[in-house]
Amino acid sequence: MPPPRAAVGPRAFEHPLFAGLGEFRELLTGPAWPSVAALDARLALTGGKRLVEQDAALLADGLHYEARIAQGRIATRADNWHDLFNALVWACYPRLKQALNAQQCRHAGAMPPGQRNRAQAALTQFDETGVIVRVRDDRLLAAWDVHDWRALFNPDGWQSGAIAIAAVFGHALMEQALLPGRLLVGKCVVVRGDVDVDCVDAVTAAITEGRVVTDPLQLRPLPLAGIPGWHGVQDSTFYRNADYFRPLRAGRQYPPPLVLLPL
Repeated sequence: MPPPRAAVGPRAFEHPLFAGLGEFRELLTGPAWPSVAALDARLALTGGKRLVEQDAALLADGLHYEARIAQGRIATRADNWHDLFNALVWACYPRLKQALNAQQCRHAGAMPPGQRNRAQAALTQFDETGVIVRVRDDRLLAAWDVHDWRALFNPDGWQSGAIAIAAVFGHALMEQALLPGRLLVGKCVVVRGDVDVDCVDAVTAAITEGRVVTDPLQLRPLPLAGIPGWHGVQDSTFYRNADYFRPLRAGRQYPPPLVLLPL
């Protein structure tokens, strides 16, 4: 359970995980929850989307959550961290969220009632815990392929920009980050590029075309606390925690990155 709003101080949102939400900082740090109507007015979502309060009257329409979004209405619970973060991600990455919604609706329409396929599971995982990572150094990607975490999290690579977070997309990750000491794992799509917005656009296009996020096994796990500067103590003992920095499972392979830079 996330902490009450009053228990979360402004400094919590100084963590790099929240860097992409800077434009909306007052919605996170203010003393009171914004109403759903006020939040909708403040965010002014594009693409014909609007936030509507999730209540019994709304749910009485019997629509699937994703189908309702396709009609333009994003069901949003009042006074709720999870749904507040979801709304902010819609404001920051509207085309990416719309691409996920379109794919969810397409797959849901092809499945028997009450059943979900692996693509739907992957889309949900990315929506909730997604991170887009950009990489310029193939050696770091090779280290990630085999879960060589010490090589992947070498500070030189992150400080030089050879690898970087292009976007933290998952709103559930943001909610979990409010819990002190939580060691988070992002589910990642990787782009070989060097401009954040271009990488986000590449992932959006690939999702729209059905080239990525079609199976949960395509998503690369990234222990986010291992990123230099993202956790308080990052000594050798920390990186030996195999319950968090897990070894590669036998037979597990990851897809190649989307490519924006020459190989």
